Amino acid sequence: MDYSRFLLYNIRRIRPFLSQEATQLLVQSLVISRLDYCNSLLAGLPLRAIRPLQLVQNAAAHLIFSLPKFTHVTPLLRSLHWLPVVARIRFKTLMLAYKAKNGPAPPYLMAMVKSRTVPRALRASSTARLEPPSLRTHGRQASRLFSVLAPRWWNELPLGVRTAESLAVFKRRLKTHLFVPALAPVRAVSELVIKQVKAR
Repeated sequence: MDYSRFLLYNIRRIRPFLSQEATQLLVQSLVISRLDYCNSLLAGLPLRAIRPLQLVQNAAAHLIFSLPKFTHVTPLLRSLHWLPVVARIRFKTLMLAYKAKNGPAPPYLMAMVKSRTVPRALRASSTARLEPPSLRTHGRQASRLFSVLAPRWWNELPLGVRTAESLAVFKRRLKTHLFVPALAPVRAVSELVIKQVKAR
């Protein structure tokens, strides 16, 4: 986190000489990529543990648009097409779940998920669900395990997302599914903030 803040500090020093597009490219390659690195390991943590990461993302968005840090950040994330950190963690976890279910994925990861089967040829067999493991065999921290979270989050996805025919299609549909509830309800505020940015 300290290094990400240090990077933002240095980018802020040269921000007057950069266009918005160049600043966004720099921030995404140097800062946002660090937030995404192995972030699936953070799945299941309480929000207070994720908040420092979200504050870094908020600062990055404010820097790109050259806006004060107290500016409402959700419209900025929407304009940048950035998922909030919590949604990014879920996104990465579900991407791994898709690879574990359909390949390609390492054998140890594929062993953590199991497709749900039914004894008879029921319609439910075509819904591409995963079998949730028994929590009794995993101890107190079971709720944070990939083998527990991935099936639960996977089964909550709409059928059209779970049955995507390729990884690229799944990635696109998944981001749309996560993006809408996370950032869509602020359209009016978003338009106001963007107008303020363009008026600068």
